[in-house]
Amino acid sequence: MGLLLGGAALVSLVSLAFAQMADWALEKNAEWIAHNGLWAFLLLPIGLPIIRWLTLRLAPNASGSGIPQVIAALSLPPGPAQSRLVGLAQCLWKVPLTFAGMLAGASIGREGPSVQVGAALMLAWGQFWKARGWSLRGFHANELIAAGAAGGLAAAFNAPLAGVIFAIEELGRGTVLRWQRLVLIGVLAAGFIVVAIAGNNPYFERATGVVIAQSVVWWVLLCGVVCGVLGGIFARLLGKGLAGVAPARCRAWVRRHPIYCAALLGLAIACLGALTQGSVYGTGYGIASGLLAGEHPAPEGFGLAKLAATVASYWAGIPGGIFTPALTTGAGIGEQIWQLAGGAVDQRFIVLIAMAAFLAAATQAPLTASVVVMEMTGNQPALFWLLFACLTASMVARQFCPQPFYHLAAGRFRRQSVVDAERETREPRDRA
Repeated sequence: MGLLLGGAALVSLVSLAFAQMADWALEKNAEWIAHNGLWAFLLLPIGLPIIRWLTLRLAPNASGSGIPQVIAALSLPPGPAQSRLVGLAQCLWKVPLTFAGMLAGASIGREGPSVQVGAALMLAWGQFWKARGWSLRGFHANELIAAGAAGGLAAAFNAPLAGVIFAIEELGRGTVLRWQRLVLIGVLAAGFIVVAIAGNNPYFERATGVVIAQSVVWWVLLCGVVCGVLGGIFARLLGKGLAGVAPARCRAWVRRHPIYCAALLGLAIACLGALTQGSVYGTGYGIASGLLAGEHPAPEGFGLAKLAATVASYWAGIPGGIFTPALTTGAGIGEQIWQLAGGAVDQRFIVLIAMAAFLAAATQAPLTASVVVMEMTGNQPALFWLLFACLTASMVARQFCPQPFYHLAAGRFRRQSVVDAERETREPRDRA
């Protein structure tokens, strides 16, 4: 138990340090853009290709969210292929590279990276003590990976219960995991350690006091359907990648020139930022927080612009998560739906529902989306409506993206990792 809690504490402390770095990067980017919006046309088209080049050279398995890599690792037996996806040496690069992406203004979050880094830390922690004769009894590689990954999410969002649900619904889907008591204790411990250090404060602190009217069912249903359609398209675009949506005659060029593509995508994000007063850069936390507090309307078209900027950032191949950008995209869509309501319902309620619904549609994990948003905002009374909207959005999204995005991406990482591991094993034998 002591070793387990020590690993959970390590995951929590690294997540807290990562959060501080990310907040500083976002603040600096906002300062630069506020001083002169043209900075984005320098930072993004130059910054993203540099980060992409560094990722390819230093940590190719650290690109993108990090959650697909963890899911892929859980479906592989312990060995070189699994270690490539959650090895500590590569995963630690995810922190500075994600930090650089946020500093440049990419539409990315830190939650997905926190999951992969948490998995790598817990696995390395268990291996370290096992090598010294102090193994974590009952913990195999998969249990260590799952406990660290879910603990990373719980610590990132300051949401212990969401970490447990994420572990069961998302990480446990299609994999063989033994959900022992100690695994769940490790996940909860990571979240509670953050609460003990940083305080029991919701991620969106100003989202309390939402008024739930009597006749909201049709508005909740509308949020579920609209966010389901847009979230399904969002997940499909992420899953297909830039080469998958490019014209057939351009696909070979796109695959051969990832650095040039990252520069062009950075330019596209800068253009979207110029059209939306810079609101699409970073996580979009400030916009979502303001909408949840019933303040400051978002710039016109923010929801769709944020969706496009997040897709472009992911296509660039840099490390960075989609969790928080998906939530802020949902907030922008929710504000547009509230405007249709003409003030018939509380804006904060519609924004809250749309955030969860869009995340559920993007990930097809309705329970995780509901609990994450509930804990992040401290709105337990809205849980029933959050579940209703998330289940609706998830069913609608399947019509556009039948396979959950994280698991679709995980399949690619799994295949590539197996090929790379076999190549590394074969080359010394061939030389001999």
